[in-house]
Amino acid sequence: MKNRHTTDSKLTLLPKLMLFVLTLVFAAGVNAKKLNLDKDQLALEGYDPVSYFSEQPMKGYPALQIRHNQVLYYFENEENRLAFSEDPEKYVPAYGGWCAWAMLDGDKVEVDPLSYKIINGKNHLYYNGFWGDTLAKWNKKAGKDGEQTLIDSADKEWADVD
Repeated sequence: MKNRHTTDSKLTLLPKLMLFVLTLVFAAGVNAKKLNLDKDQLALEGYDPVSYFSEQPMKGYPALQIRHNQVLYYFENEENRLAFSEDPEKYVPAYGGWCAWAMLDGDKVEVDPLSYKIINGKNHLYYNGFWGDTLAKWNKKAGKDGEQTLIDSADKEWADVD
């Protein structure tokens, strides 16, 4: 009788486990739609997400890649690929890779992958083009209002972005 009870418990646990896994897969798919990616689901226009935390962003190589939460990342070297695999959330850019300045208004705006700032250990990217340098605007406003105030506002908007 003891073995039958153990088997019955496993059978009732299996549907719950399957539902949990499906929920995780669905959630990852929804999040991927919210991110700044190309048609191949590549993030950061192929720049190595770990390299932002060293001297300067470097392009990664397709041969050195990781897919995390349905998003493809390229890496400049194996060390960076390993660092990412050990703590991916540390290196995933803020606001799905959209412009942090635009996120203050809840807008998803493309970025210049070379216009960035590490704030509170997170990579924030900015638009820099025809309409201006939003990193300079961010820095000016942060000087007046405080950087954490801007982060809090952008975080609140990001939570509501589709």
